[in-house]
Amino acid sequence: MRKQRWSQLVCLLAFAWCVGVAQAASPACAPRSGSYVEQARDLAVEQPGPHEGQGRTTAYPFFEQAADFDLVFRQRALHRGASIGEHRNDKDEIYYVLSGRGELMLDEARREVGPGDAILTRKGSTHGLKQLGEQDLVIVVVYRRVQPAGC
Repeated sequence: MRKQRWSQLVCLLAFAWCVGVAQAASPACAPRSGSYVEQARDLAVEQPGPHEGQGRTTAYPFFEQAADFDLVFRQRALHRGASIGEHRNDKDEIYYVLSGRGELMLDEARREVGPGDAILTRKGSTHGLKQLGEQDLVIVVVYRRVQPAGC
């Protein structure tokens, strides 16, 4: 009898663990349909500066798992000295500055950007962005997801 209870307890604990793992993994792995809310604190990913940029950034990839959703909507914090490396766009893209200051290079012209600035970079355009000052440069990035050939 005692052995049977122990076996049942082990099975119950194993089941609970598997359910917990599945629930924890599902938002990050499985496509999601319908409407839903995501919170930045649950999505934060530390990354180097994109496009061979410098320093450290934190990305917040909202709605990455949304099924049949062709927009990328991402917040990115460029920490002190970080940058998005200069690169040529393969699509239209928008940056919107929420806070901080930065130096924008857009088609070889340089200018300072700050809160409330919206930047449109067109397909074929070259741009890069560098954080300036003490405060993180926080931007929202929006563009249409490029579909692989044959889709």
